Amino acid sequence: MNSDDTRFLADFEAMSAFGATPSGGVDRQAATEPDIAQRRWLSELLTGHGMRVVHDRVGNQFGLVERVPGAPYVVVGSHMDSQPTAGRFDGAYGVLAAVHAVARAARDDAAQGVDPVYNLAVVNWFNEEGSRFAPSMMGSAVYTGRMSLETALAVRDRAGVSVAEALADTGLLGEDDGPEAAFCAEIHVEQGRVLEDSGTTIGLVAACWAARKYRIVVRGDQAHSGAAVMGDRRDALLGASMLVVAARELADRFPGALHTAVGSMDVYPNSPVVVASRAELLLDLRSEDEGVLAEADRLLRERVATVEETASVSVELELSHAWGIDPYQPEGVELAREGARRLGLSHREVRTVAGHDSINMKARVPTVMLFVPSVEGVSHNEGEYTEDVDLVAGTAMLTEVVRRLGAGGLTSTGTYDPAASN
Repeated sequence: MNSDDTRFLADFEAMSAFGATPSGGVDRQAATEPDIAQRRWLSELLTGHGMRVVHDRVGNQFGLVERVPGAPYVVVGSHMDSQPTAGRFDGAYGVLAAVHAVARAARDDAAQGVDPVYNLAVVNWFNEEGSRFAPSMMGSAVYTGRMSLETALAVRDRAGVSVAEALADTGLLGEDDGPEAAFCAEIHVEQGRVLEDSGTTIGLVAACWAARKYRIVVRGDQAHSGAAVMGDRRDALLGASMLVVAARELADRFPGALHTAVGSMDVYPNSPVVVASRAELLLDLRSEDEGVLAEADRLLRERVATVEETASVSVELELSHAWGIDPYQPEGVELAREGARRLGLSHREVRTVAGHDSINMKARVPTVMLFVPSVEGVSHNEGEYTEDVDLVAGTAMLTEVVRRLGAGGLTSTGTYDPAASN
């Protein structure tokens, strides 16, 4: 292991101390004190690598390396916020790998007399997880114009604190829209088992699964949990629970082809002696087959009608987000493939089931997405783990991609130029 790798692993340990939990994970929800503290630490790290640190108007954090005055940037990074009890690797690895990849690429290009075409930028996106402020991938959505700045800043957490209020006194809000991007690259732990099961080091992400996300409100009548006659009850929590079971039964109906979950539920009045009058839940369906997803949507709506009748409740089903199979630019996949071959790293094309900031970015600029293995596919869990050897290999791979993009290996329309990227 060389000195670059040793320094990377030491920085990873230091980064993992922010919001550390007793069970070895982290709790760094967006704009909480641990998140703010690690952002300040990251600013010092970026500055130490000679980068200029700036923030945009939604709190996205950038470390800039200007090599070609006036040229746009290869934007490289991920996110450092987390779920309430999460692993140390999700997102955070991608930011730290970007710091080291950009620093190495700039250093090596200068040492070898490479004439760069683009500037380089590290990014730490704001609120990718969406655990405190919904929706997820907020910072990249604002940066790419998929969400307005005003909408994002007005979002409130469960305590009623808005994004604007949470960031107001942190010094982490800028006054512009961030650097202009020419390309984007992101590396992430896989959060699945494809790479581990196949003994592969690098995943070349070719597309994301299709998804449909729903906000469901179940309404009944509040009643005494002991005294109310069972046949008279309109129990919102019962109806909501039936929909939770329905989500799993849909997945069982399409084994391996459909992922479903209810990740959040709020119940009112949430008292031990009261039949609930209202329950709100967030349900999502994901598949790499859009036909399966459409059929699952139809079956879900059928089940809603059954729940309304069986539990004597009303159900409001709102489709809050939806997207189809969404490919990354194939030329970017090819650029990464050539890089993996040059480094002698085993690689294969994969699809991502989870959402990432790069999904927003690839709609705006040509984007390369990479994975490294996750042990047993564990993620959003304190037991999440990736081996040091894979972290180091992934950082070397990202460095190769950054150098190729910075040298003009892709055109602005996504055309691959192998001569420029060698």
